[in-house]
Amino acid sequence: VIEPRTKNSQIPQGTLIRRHRVPKPPPNDDEFYTIEDFNVGKEISLYSKVFKITNCDEFTRNFLRKLGVKVNVPDENPADPYTKYRKSMDESMQALRPYEKHDTLKQFLDHDRQVLRFFCYWDDTDSMFGDPREMILHYFLADDTIEIREVISPNSGRDAAPMFLKRGKLPKNIETLRQPGEVTDRTVLNVFGPTGHGGRYILDSLKTGAVRTDFYKDSDLTLGSVLNVWGRKYVICDLDDFTKEYYRTKFGIEDFNSVSYKKGGYGGVERQWPPYNGWGSEEDSLCSCMGLLPKPPKRDFIKFMEKDRRGLDSNVLRFLARMDTSKPIDQDRRFIISYFLSDDTILVFEPPVRNSGIIGGKFLERSRVKKPEQPLYSTQMSEYYLSSDLYVGSRVIFNSHVFLLIDADEYAFRYMEECPQEFPKANIESIINRLRGSVGKNKDEVKSFFMRNDPGGSGVLGYDQFVSLLKQVDSSLTDQEIMTLARFYSERPSEDAIDSRKLFAIIQEQLRKRNYEGFSKLVEDCQQHDQGKQGFLDPETVRTVLHAHHVPLPDDLLRAGIAMTPANERGEVQYAALINQMNWRDAPVPPMQYQPIVDDSQWQGTNQSNKISVSRICYNVLLEDFFGKSS
Repeated sequence: VIEPRTKNSQIPQGTLIRRHRVPKPPPNDDEFYTIEDFNVGKEISLYSKVFKITNCDEFTRNFLRKLGVKVNVPDENPADPYTKYRKSMDESMQALRPYEKHDTLKQFLDHDRQVLRFFCYWDDTDSMFGDPREMILHYFLADDTIEIREVISPNSGRDAAPMFLKRGKLPKNIETLRQPGEVTDRTVLNVFGPTGHGGRYILDSLKTGAVRTDFYKDSDLTLGSVLNVWGRKYVICDLDDFTKEYYRTKFGIEDFNSVSYKKGGYGGVERQWPPYNGWGSEEDSLCSCMGLLPKPPKRDFIKFMEKDRRGLDSNVLRFLARMDTSKPIDQDRRFIISYFLSDDTILVFEPPVRNSGIIGGKFLERSRVKKPEQPLYSTQMSEYYLSSDLYVGSRVIFNSHVFLLIDADEYAFRYMEECPQEFPKANIESIINRLRGSVGKNKDEVKSFFMRNDPGGSGVLGYDQFVSLLKQVDSSLTDQEIMTLARFYSERPSEDAIDSRKLFAIIQEQLRKRNYEGFSKLVEDCQQHDQGKQGFLDPETVRTVLHAHHVPLPDDLLRAGIAMTPANERGEVQYAALINQMNWRDAPVPPMQYQPIVDDSQWQGTNQSNKISVSRICYNVLLEDFFGKSS
């Protein structure tokens, strides 16, 4: 219970009864007041003090109505004659002409940290050694102050001063310096009486002798307007987006055509670098020309951190290549070209072959490789091979040796397919769009080709037949694009079946270690819960039964096993199939053997037994993507 404080009441007011459970008066002092005891017009006794409820707020009224309580009509509080008398006395003591108040707090709270930005232009060419100057004017809405900063271009010969005009109110006209006491908030009209104590004065309410100074406001700052900044003419040429929205909302201005003020200056002179002298790398020689003190070239550290090896993710693309030459000895040689994504370097390795007469080993040291037909001593930086230049079917020249890329490892194929923007030859969408345009009106011929090569109508086509068809449709397709299509539409084993077999092998291994054999009791308990004898139960019911029988399985493994079990349309699980798959006695599953990670650092080409087979392509899905499902 809180009583509002009254000035000079001489009564202890404020919190009369703090918040707690208040007991009812005797003889019901063993009970406490509840919400049912309160209503408008009732009198309640709190510690022998009787309070009459005269009104309530809207929230309380709605709350009582929801409880089914009929709220009475509010009463008026009785008037206090003495309070009225004191209030009339206070009003009579107020001055008829109070001091003028300047309330700047509201403006500060409404517009704090809101700044209008204008791009200005000051033509100072009339003065000696003057030139056009670009300025940025900031108008602070919190207190109507202005600051100006200068835009200093590089190599302009000017000192980079932090502020051209410090923040303050900007007058519209230049005035002479005022005398002390001339600019005041209030003007004295007359003074009478003795000087000093006991003297009287009258304020000038009309402000006939007040000195007025006009300052720039937000309404004066418009596009094309000329500002007088202490004798300098500033032209407002442009605004930022926040300023445009402010003027559009407050003043309804919609035309914000900027004023062109930048003259076509002299074009930037391109810096000419001396040609490469052949010493060190090109980057190192170029850094020596940038200053008196030579500095080493900066390495792309961010790219190195992003593309460096992370665990099993090597970020190295490996390709199998052969020499494109007419020499019979070199035609049978095979090379492993490794491209390191962290620093764009290339390593060429030749696997040794017994009785070949060639030692093998490292053919090209890891380094960046220049593209052919570039001048050695040039003023421009040389072009190097990048990751997009290497793909299956491409022809590259490393130090006058011509290589033809004929294969890639699984990591390289997968990486290029995951980054189609970086590798356009592995972009499945662009390849499909290109083939769709090449097929054009030959829809019937393509379908007849598939029908001839698949007489059984299985919907699967061999890889060689698939390649020959694509070559007939578009002979410009590269081997990389053909392999990308074949991998995308290849027939792959069902991963769900493999995961289900692995999962229940792990479950049976856990139950076998704990020697759990209560499978018959599990079936009987599930049958008791299955009142309709349909053979299906809710997944939560099955999980509850398994927990009730203390099946020694973790909850996440148990939920995964239930999710892998066949279910009906209502999502109910076939509990007999679940328990049968868990039964390691009657339906054992071969245990999953540990598959160590194979170190393929000596990879020498694609091993068909280890990679995902692309020998069978589902051409039905390909036809749907080309011609639609109606085909």
